[in-house]
Amino acid sequence: MDAEAKLIDAAVTDTAPHHEPYGWLHWPAHPWMSYQFRRALGETQEGGGAIGECFRAAARMVPGDKESWHREWLTVAERNRRRGDDAERIGHIRTAQNCWLRAANYYRHAEFWLPAKDPRRLETFELMEACSKRFIRHLAPPGEAVDVPYEKGVSLCAYFVRAPFAAARQPVLICMGGLDSIKDEMWFMQAHGALQRGISVLMIDGPGQGGTLRRHGVTTRHDYEVPIGRCIDYLATRPDVDMSRIAVCGSSLGGYYAARAGSYEHRLAACISHGAIWSIPHLWAGAGEDHGLADHIKWVFGATSMREALDEKARSFTLEGALENMRCPYLIVHGGFDVLGVAQASRVHDYAKAKGVDVTLRFLSQEETGADHCQHDNPTIGQEIMADWLADRFGIDERGLRKLAPT
Repeated sequence: MDAEAKLIDAAVTDTAPHHEPYGWLHWPAHPWMSYQFRRALGETQEGGGAIGECFRAAARMVPGDKESWHREWLTVAERNRRRGDDAERIGHIRTAQNCWLRAANYYRHAEFWLPAKDPRRLETFELMEACSKRFIRHLAPPGEAVDVPYEKGVSLCAYFVRAPFAAARQPVLICMGGLDSIKDEMWFMQAHGALQRGISVLMIDGPGQGGTLRRHGVTTRHDYEVPIGRCIDYLATRPDVDMSRIAVCGSSLGGYYAARAGSYEHRLAACISHGAIWSIPHLWAGAGEDHGLADHIKWVFGATSMREALDEKARSFTLEGALENMRCPYLIVHGGFDVLGVAQASRVHDYAKAKGVDVTLRFLSQEETGADHCQHDNPTIGQEIMADWLADRFGIDERGLRKLAPT
């Protein structure tokens, strides 16, 4: 089966920075780096940066040069971290939080293109985590850095944040990324919207993600109901969780992870694919060592070559034969001009519907924005759609929520 044509690979005649249906294209000759910059710009509106700082960093980069990408994001990350630390010392906690949240995301950008074995990768990643932990510690109620027991003596790195409302037992959304998105980015993609609607969040680094990959060397797996089951086991130990209302949401490759978990882990009350994937071998069919994320794909799948990653490691990563087992309501949110393709989302929806699953598919258009992969051009609208759907499924009337403190 041929791979679907992807906008990220399409030839562009306009070589100057300009707007495409999926959002801002900063370096047309370097579409993968432009995609990551668009991601950075979008997350500013959820507190993950400042537009001026992002453009200033980009202006100092050599287009396509990954070392300059690391250097310039690191510069703005360090500046914000120091400013946050100074603000905390004199009691300006809100400013400190703002600075740490921006710094965390800037460190995430800075880490992105570094080789897996580069010692700067873990160092930068842990600077990001330090800022995230300081940010959530000052939330009301305070967030927690937690270790979710997994297997073979390894725990999944995670953050638990209660929604700022008075309910003693709250519903929970398990938030996870995909191939390259991690727990610390989930605030900008999923978690903030859930918290605003009275839904607590457990933001995780599953197998093949974040600290679980970087510190423990745990690569990904196709049967993601296992790590999600461990997360539910952890939530069952908490007195502040409503175990009848637990959902999972996965972004990008996490869209596959979430759907797989929802198909076999029947303690889940709802499931969201923030970007749907029918089959990894199909999605990346024909991708070679020159693929924009080849190094990351090999790292996540524990492979030494793209051929090994796709032909061997990823062979079982398909929803065929699995999705018909889903019993809970299922939402797919997908960009209408997703640079990585749209056909897989339709296929997931059509298969689920044919198998009797309570499934909803929402494509976002160019005009409303949010048309890119995982709504990187406008993550707020993605959060609004997903969190509103989840609040409806959980029977939450926001007019009746008693708020404790702002987030």
